[in-house]
Amino acid sequence: MAAGSFEGQYVWHPAADDRQLARACVDVKAGRYLSAHEVLKDARGDFDVRAHRSLVLASEAADSDLAERWLAEEPGPESALLWARVAMLRALRSADAQDRRTGTLVGIANGACERAAQLLPEDPTPWVAKLALARVRRPLDPAPQGLLTAPPGPWQLFSRVLRLDPWNREAHHRFLAFFFTRHGGTASARWDVASFLSHRAPAASPLRLLPLVALVEEYDPSALLADRTWRQPQWLATSMGLYHHWFPRTSDYRFTPVLDLSYLAHALYMAKREFEAREVLTAMGPYASRMPWSVFGAPGEQLTRARRSCGLPVPSAT
Repeated sequence: MAAGSFEGQYVWHPAADDRQLARACVDVKAGRYLSAHEVLKDARGDFDVRAHRSLVLASEAADSDLAERWLAEEPGPESALLWARVAMLRALRSADAQDRRTGTLVGIANGACERAAQLLPEDPTPWVAKLALARVRRPLDPAPQGLLTAPPGPWQLFSRVLRLDPWNREAHHRFLAFFFTRHGGTASARWDVASFLSHRAPAASPLRLLPLVALVEEYDPSALLADRTWRQPQWLATSMGLYHHWFPRTSDYRFTPVLDLSYLAHALYMAKREFEAREVLTAMGPYASRMPWSVFGAPGEQLTRARRSCGLPVPSAT
């Protein structure tokens, strides 16, 4: 199904319109890894796609032994990367569940990331996975100049990723997440980092979305006039800047950036900019992500409410 079309139901799978990835996910679920090798190797020249594909495949493989089996049978950069991602997900799930095995799993994941990095040194993705793990052990390197609160964090690891890929999307999101309150950060640090990272990015970069991600993270439905926050001048300017500078470029993407489009569509909808939100939602077609909608209620219901408000077709049942 092509992005931009809508045939009556949402497609929630993160592979979206990346058909190669969708087929590889089916194979991974069935215990086969050949197509996973193909889609990861195909993405060696596009680190954002490689990061996304490896994360989606890892989410399919995390509850099986496929990654371990593939690495044992055919060791190489792709099998090592999938194992690193699987080990990362298992460690983060353990940390979120406050499982006593978390320390051991983090150690295994860090070792897997280092192995993957050695096998393909130009790939930043293993270092991005290590950055995701940083919220568990919480390294506190001094912040560089330019931040009001100078929050300590995994700055050295983040810098290592940026040396390989200066605008790596997942690395920026993982780094920002380190400062989320639920991961041990503070509101002041979160805003400081979100502002710093977004303003250093080009005007047409999806990294300009980072303040909107932080805004959703902070959302408190009990706060006075909470739902009107997105109408404030600073947030409306952020949303409209993305609409004018980044959104027109998404038609050139290899695959529809569903999650980023969802954050933009949500911000425009909350700001009562239905015309612009309609265009973004239309560009997404049937593809949907649970974030940011799930913060505000059942994601399908929230997305349907936004689409209906913008005059777009909605599923017959959500």
